[in-house]
Amino acid sequence: MNQNKVFLLVLPAIGAAILAVLSQFSFAIGAVPITLQTFAFGLIATIFKPREAVLATLFYLLLGAIGLPVFAGGHGGFQSFLNPTAGYLLSAPLFVFITSILTHKNSSFLTILLANILGDTILFIGGIIGLNILGNLDFSRAIAVGVTPFILPDLLKMLLIAIISLPVLKSLGFHPYFADKQKN
Repeated sequence: MNQNKVFLLVLPAIGAAILAVLSQFSFAIGAVPITLQTFAFGLIATIFKPREAVLATLFYLLLGAIGLPVFAGGHGGFQSFLNPTAGYLLSAPLFVFITSILTHKNSSFLTILLANILGDTILFIGGIIGLNILGNLDFSRAIAVGVTPFILPDLLKMLLIAIISLPVLKSLGFHPYFADKQKN
């Protein structure tokens, strides 16, 4: 097996590890905590190609599903997919896929920011649906609990992703995986 194939196999595991670590930085402000999990989703989506970004996210979800305490607040287990905040977790692969497709090594600051805001919006929609179905909250209450308190913190996270990812992508350009102009 050549080095590029090994790298492509290891990269999703590295992404899942980044997600697991950053998800532990959280604090509750109600039913839904503020975490660095969304920051990690956006950063991985911006830096990785779509395939590896989605695989990293799915691997992270699998680790949590089998009981490892990788989710926000040190939670894990299949029950995490049955609680009111499960919609955020279940929509994460779509967040990273869409954001990763829209970004590449030569993306502008604005493109990266807007791609991450779109991905975060997808996460919010999944969260609202989860709070509605699994939390028995009507849509207006789900928005009040699961979106409104997070708009400013998430905008700040998306700004940080755009700021951080530009130099990271440039510094990683030496590797063939990151040197491609377009992600595939």
